[in-house]
Amino acid sequence: MGLLDTISSPADLRSLPVERLDELAAEIRELIIGQVSRVGGHLAPNLGVVELSLALHYVFDFSHDRLLFDVGHQCYPHKLVTGRAGLISGLRTREGMAGFPAPSESSFDLFAVGHAGTAISTAVGMARADTLNGEAFDPRACPEGRRVVSLVGDASIVNGVALEGLNNAGTLSRQFLVVLNDNGMSISRPQGAISQYLDRLRLSHIYGGMKRGARKILRHVPGGSLIGDAYHRLGDATKAMVTENSWFERFGLLTVGPIDGHDVPTLIEFLSEARDFDRPMLLHVKTVKGKGLEVAERDATRFHSPSAFTIDPDSMGCRVEVRRGGRSFTSAFADALVDLMERDERVVTCTAAMPDGTGVARAIERFPQRAWDVGICESHAMDMMAGLAKGGFKPYFAVYSTFLQRAFDQAFQEVSLQGLGVRLCLDRAGLVGGDGAVHHGFCDVALLRTLPASVIMAAIDEPSLVAALEFMRDLDESVSSVRYPRDDVDPRFGDEACPPFVLGRARCLTAGAEAADSRLDAAVLAFGVPALTAVDAAASLAPRLRVGVWDARFAKPVDADLIESLLGRGVPIVTVEEHSVIGGFGESVVDVARRRGLDASRITVLGMPDRWIHQDSRSNQICEAGLDAASIARAVREMTPPAGEALAEAKPGVGTPASAS
Repeated sequence: MGLLDTISSPADLRSLPVERLDELAAEIRELIIGQVSRVGGHLAPNLGVVELSLALHYVFDFSHDRLLFDVGHQCYPHKLVTGRAGLISGLRTREGMAGFPAPSESSFDLFAVGHAGTAISTAVGMARADTLNGEAFDPRACPEGRRVVSLVGDASIVNGVALEGLNNAGTLSRQFLVVLNDNGMSISRPQGAISQYLDRLRLSHIYGGMKRGARKILRHVPGGSLIGDAYHRLGDATKAMVTENSWFERFGLLTVGPIDGHDVPTLIEFLSEARDFDRPMLLHVKTVKGKGLEVAERDATRFHSPSAFTIDPDSMGCRVEVRRGGRSFTSAFADALVDLMERDERVVTCTAAMPDGTGVARAIERFPQRAWDVGICESHAMDMMAGLAKGGFKPYFAVYSTFLQRAFDQAFQEVSLQGLGVRLCLDRAGLVGGDGAVHHGFCDVALLRTLPASVIMAAIDEPSLVAALEFMRDLDESVSSVRYPRDDVDPRFGDEACPPFVLGRARCLTAGAEAADSRLDAAVLAFGVPALTAVDAAASLAPRLRVGVWDARFAKPVDADLIESLLGRGVPIVTVEEHSVIGGFGESVVDVARRRGLDASRITVLGMPDRWIHQDSRSNQICEAGLDAASIARAVREMTPPAGEALAEAKPGVGTPASAS
């Protein structure tokens, strides 16, 4: 039996002698590496915080105290020591452990977290709530009160929300600890002035010489300053690591460190001091992302969130093969973007800390003067793109759909209101699989539909993605977007010429259905990759039912003439989208029907339901949402009069894949 088998709660952890925690850390790393190698998941971020997580739970009692995670993808060690080791075999599935903090899973998780920058602000809120409730730690008045800790890492400290949180944290008159897990990395290489400041701090004389000179410095600081106050109230070790003139001190947080985030006794010593300090403090902890797995340490970006992989035992763990699927939409986008930039020198691009995740890394390498990673700051990215558009360029902002909402205000104020052309390339649109609800892209259409003159598109495969990006190149007076999933591209239409996008026009995918006089029992208008699933559904219903399938291409403007033609002939319509049914493509179709005086009751809308869909395989999530071929076929049957099944045999070709019209 290993040490981890004896840990059912942090209380068990605190019963261990400190000298055995390194042994426990090694077991945790081995378990995480083994499980992620089988199913994929966030690897390097979790390997980097094992000792830090153990030290935090050793010093604080988070069954009573508050622990707030930033981003959340570094929570695996925390989960393993809070009673969830038995769930890791089902990591990122419905039956197992979520890949992000999940309050539904454990009371030790206070928020479901998947976006950057939130921990400090939510921690400030909980600190104020505990104070108002008379439950806040105070060394004199309430020594048994609740302490508050926020764990910030992977460069999310540069996020605008994090800075707003820091600005408020410094006004607290109570214990409040920000642990800055500084691994020198974001999801990829960190960007910006703050990361450069942290680099200088790690490499300067402060790290090596602070202990030698700190006491002399502190004695000359006037009483009442953060450092002067700390000199009288902290132990020698912590005082010696107080950072003079820290950037964070300007926010009102005493700054201590940097200290070694893999030295458990030192971490425990400093955290024990910080636990009882009744002023806001930032503890700067230096860690190695991917610690304990050489390939992850050397390439933390690649192993930030890898697919399943195999370690070659003959290479002493130095050679790893990541299992590959087919060609992804992200790779297709990356190649198409580079092609656009080669053909048009006015095309520029950026991403917010996701150069590899969005595919923009290839453009940055090829065109470093016209492509940027701006760090974890989507709002800034959108405004920067607006500035470039104002300067006469054609900006393409590559961002995960789930993170678009962080920049919606800027899309409204600085882009749409100004009549500027910023092009949004929305990766991970729809259901995302193991990352679960925190990362689903389910509301981008609903948000962007509200913006006047916005153009909203979706791609079904690589040729249609290329065509959409080309169509966007000439949209200089409005927000435009194209969405595509976290999936491989389907090659079934890849050998056919993809017709160019025409504003507000759908593309027929089933032979013969596009003819104005074609006899159809039903039509499916699908937005994005569900169109391919709809083709399968239509084929399963033939020849009993004649079903035409259209790739809608546009959620705004939708193909109003097609809708009128179908409903005018009495053909019922099923709309399908990998987006919320509220505010999505289907609602647009219903709105058009009503405005044209058509019978909207003949329209069935399929999409993501009005409830959260949690972590699982993407295919299971699609079935749960009722967007698989069987569900689409069932919806078509329910919309079709019983007499329709007795009609004459379908025309040859209807309901089978065809070249687009």
